[in-house]
This record gives sequence, C-alpha cells and structure tokens, in this order.
Amino acid sequence: MNRLLLIAAISVFAVSGYTQDYPSRAINLIVPNPPGGMNQIHAQPLGAVLEKLYKQPAPVLNKPGATAASGTAYVANQPADGYNILVTTPNIYLAVEKDKLFGIQSPYSLDKIAPIALLSADPLAVSVPSEHPVKSIKEFVAAAKAKQGEMSYASSGPYGITHVPVAMFLDAAGIKMRHVPTTGGGPAIIQLLGSHVDMTAQGLAALYPHIKAGKVRALALTSLKRSSTLPDVPIMKESGYDVEAYLWVGLFTAAGVPDATFTKIREVVRKAVTDPAFQDAMAKAEVVLDYRDTPEFKKFFDADYRRLAPAVKAIGRIEETKK
Repeated sequence: MNRLLLIAAISVFAVSGYTQDYPSRAINLIVPNPPGGMNQIHAQPLGAVLEKLYKQPAPVLNKPGATAASGTAYVANQPADGYNILVTTPNIYLAVEKDKLFGIQSPYSLDKIAPIALLSADPLAVSVPSEHPVKSIKEFVAAAKAKQGEMSYASSGPYGITHVPVAMFLDAAGIKMRHVPTTGGGPAIIQLLGSHVDMTAQGLAALYPHIKAGKVRALALTSLKRSSTLPDVPIMKESGYDVEAYLWVGLFTAAGVPDATFTKIREVVRKAVTDPAFQDAMAKAEVVLDYRDTPEFKKFFDADYRRLAPAVKAIGRIEETKK
C-alpha cells in the first residue's frame, strides 16, 4: 500500500511539474494551408511573440492539403500535450461535413480536436480585379445573369470557407458561375490578381493590401455590419442577399490534454494575444481582433457550425477539377 501511495505521489508531482513547466520546448503552430492566407497572417506574429515571451521556438509549419484536412488530422493525431497548436478557420468542420456528403471516413473527427481560443472573425470580402467593369454587387449579379455559367470565381478549395458562402450567395442571387478551386486563400488571391477569375471571396485582412494598392475592388462583405476598414462597402444583407459568414481564425490542439495543462495553455495564449507586439502586427494587417477564451469560443463555434454546415448539404456532391 505504501508503495502504491508513493507511486501516486510521484505521478502527481510529475504532472504538476510538467504543467508548471509548459512550455518547456518548441510549440509548433500548424497552418493547414499554403503560405499567404489568413491563417499565416495570424500564425507568424503569434509565433514571434510566443518565442519572445517564453524563450522557446514557435515555428510555423505549413501542412496544406484536402481543404485543410491534412494539417488538421496531423494535429488531431499528435500527443495530447499542447505542443502542436492548429491555426485554422471554419474549414475544420466544413471538411468533415464534406466527407459526410460523400460517405467517406474523415481523417479526423471533431471530438479529437479541442478549441483553445478565437483570435478574429473577419468578414469575407466579395471582390473582383480592379479592371473588372462591374462596380457593385448588383452590377456583378446582372453581369453573371447575362452570362450564366461563364464567369468564374476562385476559392481555397471545394466546400471550404471561401467556397460555401459564395455558393450561398449564388443560390440567393439566382446565378451560376464556374468554380476554380485552389489549395488555399493565397493561391485564390493570386488567381484574382492575375485576372484568371472574375471573383473571389476571401478574408478582408488578406485582401486589404491589394484593395489598398488599387489591384482589387471589394463589392460586398458577409458580416452583419459594415467594416470600419472599408466603410463604403455594403454588407450582403443590405443588397438583399441573406448571407452571413466569417473567415474566423482560431486555435485548437489535440483533445485529451490534462485539465491543469490545458489551463496553462489558455494562459499562454491569452498572454501572447494581448501582447502589444501581436496587437500591433494584427492592426498593421488590418485584422480586427475578436479574442474569445475557450468557453466563449465554443459557443461561437457551435453557432457558426449551425449556420454553415447545412449549406454543404445544399451544395450537394460535385466534381471539381483543380486549375
């Protein structure tokens, strides 16, 4: 009995020491997309601040593929110790809904991923190249109706967060367009900048530098209110289209982290997000932070899921050819 008590005491001490030491080694920030999109905009300065605060490496590792499912599965299958943190968008659940639609086994399930915090909730900016003749969302719809199925739009991948809201918009407007899926937000923006497509809907922060430079024109936002960054750009609902969606960015890790350690992870993230260096980096990128700790993030996540997941089913099974 004494021996068992000794073992239990040693175990408790080990767990306590482990928790107090977090982070005692590198924290990998996993971005499940190619460089250039919203996840990268958040992950790079977050990693720099974590390194500054905790004197441990915090590299950003890009693991793209399968509309972010590959990188998400990577984190889900890592040890539940909080040293692999996923920086991702609503694609985390949209990919699962897509797999349900096709009757295939997802490489992860949502119960294998634990939400840590919401960082931001950016509206999608429905945008066209600056040389495009349309100047408003109404003009865009009229042009698309005149050439049903001929105009095109780029997304970060089939059934992803920059595809599903556009499909909702097309349905609401009664128009058809050719979908050009890419491997992430960055590549989709490149398609737009090269005028290879007529439109894309990406996070406002990712598009803003190109809007500011006069290379891209924003026609409408998918938020419930106008943005202070682009106050003259209307929201979809003002134009008569009932579409609400956000390219939010949140942090997750593998489920099953001991409670004491998870509390420490939350503290580490909170300290990093409220650090002036991170706040300044986000302000320069025109990202409006909307930090929410785990309980509030869970509520936000559930509401977002209920709003967009049914749209995946409404899209139905489609075959996409990558361009």
